[in-house]
Amino acid sequence: MSDQSQQGATVPNPVIPGFHPDPSVCRAGDDYYLVCSSFEYFPGIPVFHSRDLVNWTQIGNALDRTSQLHLPRGMSSSAGIYAPTLRHHDDRFWLIVTNVSDSGNMLFTATDPAGPWSDPVRLPGVPGIDPDLAWDEDGTCWCTVAGVSQVRIDPHTGETFSEPHSLWSGTPGALAPEAPHLYRIGGYWYLLIAEGGTERGHGVSIARGRTPSGPFEPCPANPILTHRGTPRPIQNTGHADLVQAPDGSWWMVLLGVRPRGGTPGWHVLGRETFLAPVEWVDGWPVVGDLSPELPTPAWPLHPGPTAPVRDDFDHAELHPRWISLRERPERLCTTKEPSGWLTLRAAGASLDDNDVVFVGRRQQHLACRARTLIDPADGRGGLAVRLDEEHHYEIEAGAGEVTVYARIGSLRAEVASRPLPEGAVVLGVEIAPPRDARTGPDALSFGFEEPDGTFTTLAVLDGRHLSTEVAGGFTGRVIGMYAATGTAHFDWFDYEPLPHS
Repeated sequence: MSDQSQQGATVPNPVIPGFHPDPSVCRAGDDYYLVCSSFEYFPGIPVFHSRDLVNWTQIGNALDRTSQLHLPRGMSSSAGIYAPTLRHHDDRFWLIVTNVSDSGNMLFTATDPAGPWSDPVRLPGVPGIDPDLAWDEDGTCWCTVAGVSQVRIDPHTGETFSEPHSLWSGTPGALAPEAPHLYRIGGYWYLLIAEGGTERGHGVSIARGRTPSGPFEPCPANPILTHRGTPRPIQNTGHADLVQAPDGSWWMVLLGVRPRGGTPGWHVLGRETFLAPVEWVDGWPVVGDLSPELPTPAWPLHPGPTAPVRDDFDHAELHPRWISLRERPERLCTTKEPSGWLTLRAAGASLDDNDVVFVGRRQQHLACRARTLIDPADGRGGLAVRLDEEHHYEIEAGAGEVTVYARIGSLRAEVASRPLPEGAVVLGVEIAPPRDARTGPDALSFGFEEPDGTFTTLAVLDGRHLSTEVAGGFTGRVIGMYAATGTAHFDWFDYEPLPHS
């Protein structure tokens, strides 16, 4: 697209929709790379590439081996992998992150962000969560963590030098100073943090100092970004990172949510990655308008490949968009037995169980349709929409019947059931706004395909119960396939965005 044709044009925001929180970004030459938190899901830390900050393509997951990522079977949802920071330094990519369920803070390196990434360098002397990396002119590496405190480290060995010392904790009285990022820009070191908690009070503040360890002077306009107390369609804005484009312009990636429905408003996709322009005024960053339509950057756009609607499981390895709960042993999940089918062997009996065998993808659209062809001849399995162990809906086939289940908090119910003809069957869910926009954020319609090709809806369920405002936690919806008993075979999975108001 030429610069002239882009004038006055806009692009959709979020730039990475769906459950992609805590974005961290870096630039290497003309290329941008971005990572997000992944919590209880394996593989961990999705890695994205872009040439224009607008169009992002997932190129892998940084933590795709058990030697890198241990998520204990008994860990709770919304634990696991928190808040990575990605940096490019000395011709290498550096990734620092917290595993709150196992190893604490860890550091990984790669020459290619698509992988492979190294096994972890442990950081036992680095406390807390949300670690950041920055190097000064003499090569000293500074690690800053939520709180906000800082310690010098050797990133090659994990050794720390001296005890952590406090820096600057944001606006006086503000809740949860976290997500620090330290930058050398001009004659100052800037310390960017999130504060106010990750709910509606979330915001971004900044301070500056002459050295990486301070003292730091707060920006008089703090918070430099927040949507708290406003009716804006994007809320919970925070956990930001800054990046400079080759043309000298500055940009901010950050998380936000899109609540819908009546009070209090429910967001169901999780915290998503948004983009906002940044100008510098009197030595301080000023964040431009953050809205669902973003003014197009001044450079040509580089749309990547369109994500396929359908996966026929014809490759030996699953695409990196597919995620599982805590682990994915090949003996329980394979596309090789038989070839061209996703075969899942049951461990946990339902989505209520921490060890359920589940393969899903993030819901990325407010309205969408997902369908899969299951052969339940050797067991039971189905199609689920999951938020956590206590909040999920599913349609399950096996033993001559198809059944819709709902788990909401401590309650589990069989919602509807029908006899099922022998053989493979298409199961589906359609997610769309409810008839009354003052009620839930959406409605989820579960059903199956009859032998004559018509689709029969068995149940329509209220989407608010699969929202963060109801369930709590830090994640978003994931739609996928699971095995309940025996072995379930899936021939294909189809995910299709739908128009929405």
